[in-house]
Amino acid sequence: MRRAWLGSLVLAALCVVAGVRLFREVRGRAPAVRATLSLQELLGGTDTAGFARAFEPQAFRFPQDHGEHPGYRTEWWYITGNLEADGGRRFGYQLTFFRSALSDSMPDRASAWAARQAWMAHFALTDATAGRFHVREQFARGAAGLAGAEAAPFRVWAGPWSIESADPLGAPDTAALAIFPLRLRAADGDLQVELVLSAGKPLVLHGDAGLSRKGAQPGNASYYLSFTRMPTSGRVRTGTGEFRVTGESWLDREWGTSGLPADVSGWDWFALQLEDGSELMFYQLRRADGSADPFSAGTYVDAAGRATKVAARDIELHVLDVWASPLDGARYPARWQLRLRAPDLDLEITPVLADQELNLSVRYWEGAVDVAGQRDGRRVRGRGYVELTGYGAAAPSVRARRRASASIVRTVGRASASGNTLASHTYSPLTSVSSSWFTTSPMRTLADGCVPRSGVVISVAGSQPASRRMRAAVASAC
Repeated sequence: MRRAWLGSLVLAALCVVAGVRLFREVRGRAPAVRATLSLQELLGGTDTAGFARAFEPQAFRFPQDHGEHPGYRTEWWYITGNLEADGGRRFGYQLTFFRSALSDSMPDRASAWAARQAWMAHFALTDATAGRFHVREQFARGAAGLAGAEAAPFRVWAGPWSIESADPLGAPDTAALAIFPLRLRAADGDLQVELVLSAGKPLVLHGDAGLSRKGAQPGNASYYLSFTRMPTSGRVRTGTGEFRVTGESWLDREWGTSGLPADVSGWDWFALQLEDGSELMFYQLRRADGSADPFSAGTYVDAAGRATKVAARDIELHVLDVWASPLDGARYPARWQLRLRAPDLDLEITPVLADQELNLSVRYWEGAVDVAGQRDGRRVRGRGYVELTGYGAAAPSVRARRRASASIVRTVGRASASGNTLASHTYSPLTSVSSSWFTTSPMRTLADGCVPRSGVVISVAGSQPASRRMRAAVASAC
């Protein structure tokens, strides 16, 4: 299922406005909820006209399918992993690139900044030993080399953050494993990871030969592939020092167009790597009444890499504890018992830190976990990652955003002397506007290639309708 459209159409539209880079850092605990978009706004979109949809299984081609699929509205490259330094210091990490199409065709605009793809990236580091969780967010438009994805040689990037093939000639071009080894880089301030991910187990196709259905309606699906175990080594840097690390990572690839059914309010996603060499992926879709949706599903991968589909009826998932977010008291599951019928697995899953909540443009919990239990009556242990969405509300309320009565956006642009190269753009988050408004003509003016004049500041506030105020501001700046 995965990542379930966290970087979908609406949110990524913001990145096109943002131009080059926008970083947001959470140090310790943010004083208030930062998310400005609700889950249902992100997933409830029905605008599929002009985009390809995932109706049936397809034959995957490599290296092409390692790259982007611009015909589909939403796509992501999602890496998580557990690492350990000499002396036992424990880390977890996440680096994710979301692509979202703003339209099904390029804007008719003669500008190097014109773009129809928007990019968002999330970088998080769990320093379990120090009890700290660090997170960054970045936006970029898919133009002028600021962000993108390439298949051969493989590379996906947003600004200076990237995942790319370290040895693109090391395997036949037609092999799924040809992208390995992968080199992963992300840095901001005193937080940095530089890792090499090696080929581990074969590529896994989830669902029906890679077609992951999310609901009964035709096309309500995505293509979902994973590398479930990649030996990893490199270095991690935090404010307390630099550490040589080793461990294992997990890569999810998913692309599609359609959103989730209207009665799905969130999901709990598990990616577990057990010490016996097997892995388990399972996502439980949650309906608005709290019950599990029958389209919840997963995959069990044995030590030899053989994958078996897991249906909702094959899993029992029980919440054993909860954690209350200090932001607003939102309650997240914090420990689970997971039982799988075949093979006979009975696992207890525990976060290494309770607070691994990402308080970003979209609010969700994603973090490193420990696993302990039994398989066929014998002790088994492991590590993994869990993602929880739909538990914490966005702020301000949807109604408040739609009123758009507060300050909407402040834009600072600095162009080169020639006016052709934008040296930097820094934008504050949009906090008071409906998500559906992001793709209307005022915002699209910037998206289609307008670069503000050198030194201009766009500051929009007042009681006029949001679109009128933004249109006036953009017209005066471009």
